[in-house]
Amino acid sequence: MDWDHLRVFLAIARHGQILGAARHTGLNHATVARRLDALERDLGTALFERRPSGCMLTQAGERLLPAAEQIEFELLGVTESIRNQEAEVSGTVRIGAPDGLGNYFLAAELARLTARYPNLVVELVPLPQTFSISRREADLAIVLDHPAQGRLIISRLVDYSLSVYATKAYLEANGTPAAAEDLDRHVIVTGVGDLSYASALDYTHALERYAMSIFRCASVMGQLLAVKSDAGIGVLHDFAASQVEGLVRILPEFEFRRSYFLLSHTDSAAVRRIAVLREHLARRFREETPYFLPRG
Repeated sequence: MDWDHLRVFLAIARHGQILGAARHTGLNHATVARRLDALERDLGTALFERRPSGCMLTQAGERLLPAAEQIEFELLGVTESIRNQEAEVSGTVRIGAPDGLGNYFLAAELARLTARYPNLVVELVPLPQTFSISRREADLAIVLDHPAQGRLIISRLVDYSLSVYATKAYLEANGTPAAAEDLDRHVIVTGVGDLSYASALDYTHALERYAMSIFRCASVMGQLLAVKSDAGIGVLHDFAASQVEGLVRILPEFEFRRSYFLLSHTDSAAVRRIAVLREHLARRFREETPYFLPRG
């Protein structure tokens, strides 16, 4: 079986269309279509239902997908294993992470890493509600919930804390609540429960039952910006709030602690660029523990 044909098959499966696969592989649309046709002829079956809206895997395609992914990972591993370990780190690594962590820690941290390795391209992407390491939607992912299953390398990066915040201007205009019961005169900024991608985000509703009114925003960054804009009181990451001027921590009895976990696929362990990034992140999170847990 021709690897170039399998590579095209994987690209179509991941992008859901021939045009997207063409852009990803650097091939033209006609070449991608020809290679898919050739693979389907070799196998004697259709791998996709081709529709105007995109390409949907058939049953045969679903069966081929994990085998093709396994071949891809093994080829990556072999390629990396025969390289000199002192050779320059190069290639692209995609890492998915929650938006707050991405904006207030990873963006600067990963930029510094790429300065050390000029031929390393790091793609930092926001973590969606669902994603697949095995389908190469991300090479590494930082998540809030420990996965229950999967062929994954899982490491706990760091614990972090969250507290209740409002701006000085908001508190001067509306009063500072001394206890939870005082929130009946305040707007509470929280998340949108059915759009939360992790059960660890359940802290967002802790104050709602006391509130005069509620404003919900799906993203952590949106909640932080709403609080920063004097919209109300909200639970924010301490490490993010510490970088926003004018925020005041209130109601200290409401403090939450959560954990970040780093995921990668077992088959990518030998890929040097991924291993370098994984080791770098593990070390930097350890070193920056006081940043994530400012009160110990």
